[in-house]
Amino acid sequence: MAIPQNKQQLIEAIRLNYSRLEADLADIPIARTREASLAGHAQGTSMSLSDLLAYLVGWNRLVIKWCNAKARGLPVDFPETGYKWNELGRLAQRFYTEGAGLTFIQLREQLACVNAEILALLEHETDDSLYGRPWYERYSKGRMIQLNTASPYANARKRVRQWKKALGAEPTSLRAP
Repeated sequence: MAIPQNKQQLIEAIRLNYSRLEADLADIPIARTREASLAGHAQGTSMSLSDLLAYLVGWNRLVIKWCNAKARGLPVDFPETGYKWNELGRLAQRFYTEGAGLTFIQLREQLACVNAEILALLEHETDDSLYGRPWYERYSKGRMIQLNTASPYANARKRVRQWKKALGAEPTSLRAP
């Protein structure tokens, strides 16, 4: 999929990539969701499918935090207070920890909610507010949202499908109990 260049394309990319990911998550056996069988977001680490969802929830919440702060004229610590861009592995670990007490189903519900919140936020934007000027350094607001929603959804879907393939199952043949 091409990089979105306007509001409608951004909304379509987020919806499409989220719905594809959600379809691939729908048949994951719950008993396998805490196995640390995926490569983690920091070199040399492993994560579970639940960790992957916690990671997506964490980044989506940051997008909302950034947008809300900027809308109120407040400064934003990108990517997050206490973290630098070269510490994203450490930030990923924080997201995994935040999701550790939640079930896979709860994490899916949280992702659905935060995704809906981002889409609602976008309804109040215009092409110009999303793509007409730099919002963070050289990146437009739309590009920053896309880089932290639609793109990670597509990456997560690829990881899930690879995980399923490694199990020797067709991507849609696993069924949750």
